[in-house]
Amino acid sequence: MRSRTPKPPRVWQRMLSGRRLDLIDPSPMDIEIEDIAHGLARVARWNGQTSGAHIFSVAQHTVLVECFAEAADPALTRDSRLSVLLHDAAEYVVGDIISPFKAVLGDGYRDIEKRLLAAIHIRFGLPSQPSATLTRAIKRADQASAFYEATRLAGFSLTEATGFFGKPVPLPHGAEALLAPWDAETAKERFLASFNAALDS
Repeated sequence: MRSRTPKPPRVWQRMLSGRRLDLIDPSPMDIEIEDIAHGLARVARWNGQTSGAHIFSVAQHTVLVECFAEAADPALTRDSRLSVLLHDAAEYVVGDIISPFKAVLGDGYRDIEKRLLAAIHIRFGLPSQPSATLTRAIKRADQASAFYEATRLAGFSLTEATGFFGKPVPLPHGAEALLAPWDAETAKERFLASFNAALDS
């Protein structure tokens, strides 16, 4: 009996918009901001190990990171603001993998994440990779956000969080309210509002 040739594994994900996004070779044409917002609003930071009635979503995290980035540089350009808001956008497809697990997965995961993020940037008219200067600024804002998320929501001590995320910077004006976890629809709406404001700036 002739053996059947196994079908190749499916490497695309269908989005609610109807788009099919290929994880191996993602096309910018298959990326929609509504899909990103919907997905990120339902992806939990800290593997869901946070206090509160709702998860602390990646969508809410990105709005908090934008707050820190704008406090550090009030003259952020339109493209820089968009890059900040989209810095974790690949997670609408692959989820928020915690850092210890990323280290276990190695370069295979990072390559997929990098290709997805490059396609997302191109879709919204940005360079495929942010400049080194902007990458450092995003990292600083991301670390500042992570410190407060860790200590306010995820049970880290101040000493422990300082060891992982560095010395805390003061909370920017308005950031306190961004640390109370939102429900998924609010997170989606607030992320889209920030994205559209950046797009029009």
